[in-house]
Amino acid sequence: MDVAGPGSPQSPVLDGAGNGQSTGREHGVAPGREGPWLLLPLGSSRGQEPGRGTATTPLCRQSPFHFHMDRQSSLETLVDVVVSILQANDWHETHLVLCHPWDVSGFLSLWAHRSQLLLRTILDLGYLDEHRASRHLQQHREHFRALSSPVLVLGCDLQRARLVFRMAEESGLLPQELHWVLGSPLSTSELQTEGLPLGLLAYGELNPPPLELFIQDAVELVSRAIGSASRTRPGPTVLHTAVNCSSGHPAGGEAPGLILSRLLSNTSFHGRTGPVRVQSSRLLRPEQRFHVWRLQRDPRGAPAWGTVGSWHRGRLELQEGARQSQRHGPGEAASGTRRRLRVVTLVEHPFVFTREVDEDESCPVGQLCLDPGTNDSAVLDALFEELGAGNGSVPRAYKKCCYGYCIDLLEKLAEDMSFAFELYIVGDGKYGAWKNGRWTGLVGDLLSGTAHMAVTSFSINSARSKVIDFTSPFFSTSLGILVRTKDTASPIGAFMWPLHWTMWVGIFVALHMTALFLTLYEWKSPYGMTPLGRNRMKIFSYSSALNLCYAILFGRTVSSKTPKCCTGRFLMNLWAIFCLLVLSSYTANLAAVMVGDKTFEELSGIHDPKLHHPSQGFCFGTVWESSAEEYIKKSFPEMHEHMRRHNVPNTPDSILRGGPPPLTPSRAGFAPSPQPVHPPQPQGSPILRVPLCWCRTEPP
Repeated sequence: MDVAGPGSPQSPVLDGAGNGQSTGREHGVAPGREGPWLLLPLGSSRGQEPGRGTATTPLCRQSPFHFHMDRQSSLETLVDVVVSILQANDWHETHLVLCHPWDVSGFLSLWAHRSQLLLRTILDLGYLDEHRASRHLQQHREHFRALSSPVLVLGCDLQRARLVFRMAEESGLLPQELHWVLGSPLSTSELQTEGLPLGLLAYGELNPPPLELFIQDAVELVSRAIGSASRTRPGPTVLHTAVNCSSGHPAGGEAPGLILSRLLSNTSFHGRTGPVRVQSSRLLRPEQRFHVWRLQRDPRGAPAWGTVGSWHRGRLELQEGARQSQRHGPGEAASGTRRRLRVVTLVEHPFVFTREVDEDESCPVGQLCLDPGTNDSAVLDALFEELGAGNGSVPRAYKKCCYGYCIDLLEKLAEDMSFAFELYIVGDGKYGAWKNGRWTGLVGDLLSGTAHMAVTSFSINSARSKVIDFTSPFFSTSLGILVRTKDTASPIGAFMWPLHWTMWVGIFVALHMTALFLTLYEWKSPYGMTPLGRNRMKIFSYSSALNLCYAILFGRTVSSKTPKCCTGRFLMNLWAIFCLLVLSSYTANLAAVMVGDKTFEELSGIHDPKLHHPSQGFCFGTVWESSAEEYIKKSFPEMHEHMRRHNVPNTPDSILRGGPPPLTPSRAGFAPSPQPVHPPQPQGSPILRVPLCWCRTEPP
């Protein structure tokens, strides 16, 4: 019994079998009932001496009594994996660079038998050392100039693969211009990035089972086979008789090795390394699962290997967006021009700012963007076509300069991915929500095909994730509640807050009407202070009535004339009672408003009772169709019903409504001047406070 593992073609672990010339016997090893190990004869046919399989010796030529355990992948499996990768990317032909000293004709025969893909050019470096291979590549640089995508690098270790990539670059062909595929499996420890081109495809096993578990499964296979045979056919399965390769067949029986070989072929189970079963009656190979990797840039821009698919049981499953197409050059389309994408953005400080263009309609900083106020793709197509023609027909009012953090990221992304872009501001100024049976804002433009990509401060939520795809988050934010600072001075009209404006109007209208009727009653009475009355020395005029009414209203004693008639005095007393009630109500409400104005600034968070049970005059809101509004709408529908009439179009408007000044710089970025109320965050993490809602008080 032999074991072949990675690193060597054959590694004899249980070397008692197949060495008939030295011992005269052939044995396997299996756990026994009486002792720790039980010797089993595997073959006893004369002239059928088993030999060891090598990388160049097919197993089918060996003795039928030879039981071979192989941890390496067969050449057929490797061909199937590579062919699956090429076919999944819709590649119908490939160029081959061969580094391993294999039989090229045998490989070509196997490739033609198991694949319909064409092999155009073969560059064989298998029988050359590194120095000679380097010199050979320098002498045949024209081979690289004739290459087209994709190129299959087979049997090359990473050192020799780097040599191939370096020579290709020295010949004037950038490695990134082609699709490169490593045809030999790699281990996770070999996944390095230095000297390798971006987009390189490789595959290999992730955490393969160790040799100890493989041997345990092989021993358990033999034990299960013998146990099963002992229960079904106890007579012929007595295999403990010692035989050797010179012995003939038992009289009237079958060779013990053939019996055991047949029993092993009929035994299968799920072991420590996965499903265990014998292939071709004499080959034991563990079930293998290959992961497909691609060299790409991580979120920080550094080269890194990423998993794009897996191969198992002859089937390749690639992740969404992992398929590649034919390359025509870095960032070029089939026509030889750079890909042009239309990008939509939304003004959100500090991620995206806008300013007017210069007199020559250029932007000294940032990118030129259009703000047409529409999401009609036909209108946008016409505007960008006129803008590209450079005839100056685009209205100046539509042209803006967009700059900020997100615009810098977009420029870097376009540089790395080699594409051009057209930038415009979303027409309705909204992030996107499901309204009246359709999506609005940024999400609506993406779903309708008006824009290919959106770049802005765009929060991820469950509803949006179902219809569009997001990149990895590039900035960490948290939601907060903005309230007015405690040192904000009350305005000059704060004394009028206790009463509604209609109440104030009614009071002063009633005052003047009362003064008017006092004057009329006094002048119509024969006892009044008029020239026609008894008291002719003093006259009670309309100004005297106003002076008296104001004195009673404000509770101050002043020198005033009092009416003499009974009707006037009765009306004056009614006015005094009314003023007493108004003054008492005013002073009580004034104290409540002043105390309430201070307590409104103390909010514990989103679950504060002041938000869920707001008092009169307490207003709060958030940004229209934002992730904050969606969160409040789903989590707190009653609170959303109260606040939706106070919502604002954007964040700066909410800050201005909550109280000046709008923004002040801070160490963590830009934080609103009003004090934010937010949940605790871990120390040391960069946080930008995004307004969840704003709060303010106003007169009832």
